Amino acid sequence: MNNKNLKSLMAIVAVMVVFVSCKKDYLELTPRGTALEDNFYKNETEVMQGVIAVYDVTQWGTTGGYTMKMPLLSAASDDCFAGGSNASDQPNWVSYDNFNMNSSLGPQVGLWNKNFTGINRANVILSKIDKATTLSAAFKTRVTAETKFLRAYFYFDLVRFFGNVPLITKVLETSELYTQVQSTPAQIYAQIEKDLREAIPGLPVTISTAEKGRISQGAAKAQLGKVLLYQNDNAKMTEAATLFEDINRVGNPYGYSLLPNYADIFNPANKFNAESILEIPHSNNAAWSDWGYINGGEGNVGTQFVGMDSYNGDTYSSGWGFCPITLDLVNVMKNDPRFAATIIDGAALKAAGATYNARYQNTDYFIKKYAPLKAFRSASGVAEQNWPIDEIEIRLADTYLMQAEALLRSGGSATRAKELLDAVRARVGLASIPATLDNVYAERRLELATEGHRFFDLVRTGKAVAVLGSQGFKAGKSEYLPIPLNEIEVTKGVIKQNPGYN
Repeated sequence: MNNKNLKSLMAIVAVMVVFVSCKKDYLELTPRGTALEDNFYKNETEVMQGVIAVYDVTQWGTTGGYTMKMPLLSAASDDCFAGGSNASDQPNWVSYDNFNMNSSLGPQVGLWNKNFTGINRANVILSKIDKATTLSAAFKTRVTAETKFLRAYFYFDLVRFFGNVPLITKVLETSELYTQVQSTPAQIYAQIEKDLREAIPGLPVTISTAEKGRISQGAAKAQLGKVLLYQNDNAKMTEAATLFEDINRVGNPYGYSLLPNYADIFNPANKFNAESILEIPHSNNAAWSDWGYINGGEGNVGTQFVGMDSYNGDTYSSGWGFCPITLDLVNVMKNDPRFAATIIDGAALKAAGATYNARYQNTDYFIKKYAPLKAFRSASGVAEQNWPIDEIEIRLADTYLMQAEALLRSGGSATRAKELLDAVRARVGLASIPATLDNVYAERRLELATEGHRFFDLVRTGKAVAVLGSQGFKAGKSEYLPIPLNEIEVTKGVIKQNPGYN
């Protein structure tokens, strides 16, 4: 495929809006026209537009409110507070920070709608691919694999956020919309595994520069390994370790390697670098300026959220003061070489002459990895909506540490586990330490701080109550968000509320 960029928005029922443009980023387009779904998907160009409509949903962060995954999960963890102007600024974030969500308070509506929109789009495209008669075998194999990966991606978020959710793998008839019962996490995970296993052989080993943002075989293997690890079943750890080894080994076919300089991972000018395995692209090329539908653009509004409010000084642009770093994380990292690339020391900036407003839960420490930088502020559209800061969901140091964990939990090679742990530490000049699970978990917090992993790591390792209990986390309840109230009402109780939220 050439460097033409395609995207579409698809209704749950029968109408599809098709977008085409010729900008620089793969997942970017502007409106062009409409077509009835039944008359569409007749050739590879049209099918590809539908596939990119599925990719498009991975970028969404403002469905049903502001629900950008990385800062939201950081606020739920012990890495950050919710922040903002006051406790009423983003009450859904504050409720997740304090674990006092209920059926109508919390980020659940946006996260539910985003992921089921992605799943619906995937199901529509899979049904069209299956019926298409003009697709080449190679094209059909690849787009089928990509779409199955994406369906698995959306279900992985749903099962971690909600637990019991409806399992939908086909296009629903109107009469079926309100009769979908919930499946257990085990059933959801089984479908995720199935989709990923079927996707892997159909994906390319590497992605060309013109197609950065599409899924590779390495990304699918990393995602499957992560899915196996998160099920917390030691019987699955050997397979997880094997998948990660294929990605982590020296000379791996995917071209992955640790960057020598830790800070370079997060430089917006260094997108899709050698350490990035699964990256959600964002761009300011759409010049979006519609506050009523921010998802229609390509920018990362999460970057605007985490910046210092009304900042005036060097390097950074002004933000909105969300997700101030906790003093707990500051104290854990204060002597770590990764501190400077992870955390902005606001007090030091003030001492150098900068100013900003101290907002709710202010600690004078802020997220650095996804901070708004003056050099990348958009000059067109509404700058706050158009930050070109990508989200790196899986990177190589993450898979090193996941493999080390899987090896230790499966009784695999302790020597290899130590090599992997030591490699992550050596990259930033830290000495070797014993390869124990506690050391691996501690390293994950330091290496991946504010990247959206910490909350789920605490839940899956059984440490959430000990670490987050003082914030309000309750065992048997806070592991999951409440099911959106509307889903329970429109299904007349077919969909049941999660425990503790009735």
